[in-house]
Amino acid sequence: MRLSLEQAMAEHGKRVFAAAYSLLKNRADAEDVVQDVFLRYYTDEKQFASEAHIRAWLLRTAINRAKDLLRAASRQRELPLEDVPAEQELPDDESGALFRAVTALPEPYRIVIHLHYYEDYSVREIAQLLRLPQATVKTRLFRGRQLLRQVFEEEPT
Repeated sequence: MRLSLEQAMAEHGKRVFAAAYSLLKNRADAEDVVQDVFLRYYTDEKQFASEAHIRAWLLRTAINRAKDLLRAASRQRELPLEDVPAEQELPDDESGALFRAVTALPEPYRIVIHLHYYEDYSVREIAQLLRLPQATVKTRLFRGRQLLRQVFEEEPT
């Protein structure tokens, strides 16, 4: 099975962007990852078993590409404070606050929280996608939820 590029982008583009953004915390870099992922999808002749397999491949590729960017030496450069972009545009409602809190989590927790709650993957599916034991995924979900709970308990109401 294979979707056209336009169909794949329409159905999965926002999810790929969200996965990349949750790791990179930078809109421009996340957009670059989306572009790279769909370019690879377009040039690769890979056939998929189902649309769920396409979605998983796109997300896994986005996560790997985002991690590559994080490791790149060019990401380690220092910028003058005035060149640092303002906070990314996110909604000001509760879902925006939650999303900002999730993006502030350490990477291992951020990835599993994003895949579980924003992409609706099960623990087993996340374990397969990230090539981790299910127990590790469960532990990271538990600890990520604890960290989120602490953030919202500390905020004044």
